Amino acid sequence: MERSAFVYIFLTVVTVALGLCVDNREYVPGYIRGGRRCFPGPEEGGGDGICDRQKARNRIAAAAVFCLMTAVSACRIAVGNDYWVYRDNFKLIAQGRHVASEPGFNYIVKWLQLFFGYDNYLPVFGFFSIVTVWFFVRALREQGQYFAFSLYLLMTGGYYFNSLNSVRYYLALAMALFSMKYVLRGEYGKFILTILAGAMIHKSVLLVIPVYLAARYLAAAPLKKWHYIAGGFVLGTLVFGQDLCREIIFFFYPFYRDSAFDRGQISYANILKSGCVLVFSLFCYRRSLRENMVNRFYFFLNIFGLAVYCCGSFIPEISRVGYYMIISQVFLIPRLSERIPQKWLRRLCRAGVIAAFGGYFFLLLRGMYAVDVRLLPYLNWIFN
Repeated sequence: MERSAFVYIFLTVVTVALGLCVDNREYVPGYIRGGRRCFPGPEEGGGDGICDRQKARNRIAAAAVFCLMTAVSACRIAVGNDYWVYRDNFKLIAQGRHVASEPGFNYIVKWLQLFFGYDNYLPVFGFFSIVTVWFFVRALREQGQYFAFSLYLLMTGGYYFNSLNSVRYYLALAMALFSMKYVLRGEYGKFILTILAGAMIHKSVLLVIPVYLAARYLAAAPLKKWHYIAGGFVLGTLVFGQDLCREIIFFFYPFYRDSAFDRGQISYANILKSGCVLVFSLFCYRRSLRENMVNRFYFFLNIFGLAVYCCGSFIPEISRVGYYMIISQVFLIPRLSERIPQKWLRRLCRAGVIAAFGGYFFLLLRGMYAVDVRLLPYLNWIFN
């Protein structure tokens, strides 16, 4: 592992350390509940002003995290296997020629080119970096009851670092993560509008509309026999209706058929992650899940992701499809561990999660040198 890998390691360590300054346990229930004031008042244990001292500290620390993550992402050059592909597409967009990307993305690129000029691609990458990181950090600040823990899972789980590649998809993923609060609030209009905006960047995000709404419904309702029958039907469709599912996918993404993405790979790492989270959830079921609608929402998303990874290997880019669901782990895992009554067991479980994701991050770093990833070596236009 060469020196530039320490940029990613250093960024992770520093941002998580800054995240420890964020204590928003009192505010997250208000953020999720919504309304005119998205934080508790004095009667709910919160501050008595518009912005109390802790809330100001949270904002400063979160802003510092945002700036560091944005700096690494926006200043990159030649990082990611599709970096120069995007640059070529920017040129085609400027020329008014056809590209496969969605119209919203194309119009934004054209608008940026009006300001910065033809083939001035660095500001374009910088703009999408800023927006993607903003959605990630804003989602963590409003839904991450343990901000530093959730940030650690986001970083070591690879979601942020992979956003240096596949620009459109990870912006859509960040918007999906951000939109979960609207589903939890029951503000379905805002949720759908957010996802429709994301679909103008990467239309695969439309998948989360039925998936997130189904998870919200199951989280709020006691499970009945027909729920299990419906779940069995969906699994049966994934197992026995693969040809039909593939035709539906290729209707929206015809260029994926027989492409390098259509290789029928099984994501064992994501199956293992989702399976372990399922076991942990069942272990904490009585205290953390049985009567907690928010936790149950994230729990069902993890189950959906596990089902997709186990039965949907025929889906091109299966990891991306599953990410829309299992990214909820960044909220679910910290919320599960907080309800463990024994202090020693709670610490042991958190240490185990930290070690497991740290090991995954190390393997992720080693894989970043692969020709189909190329997130390392890290280069930036300031020093390189």
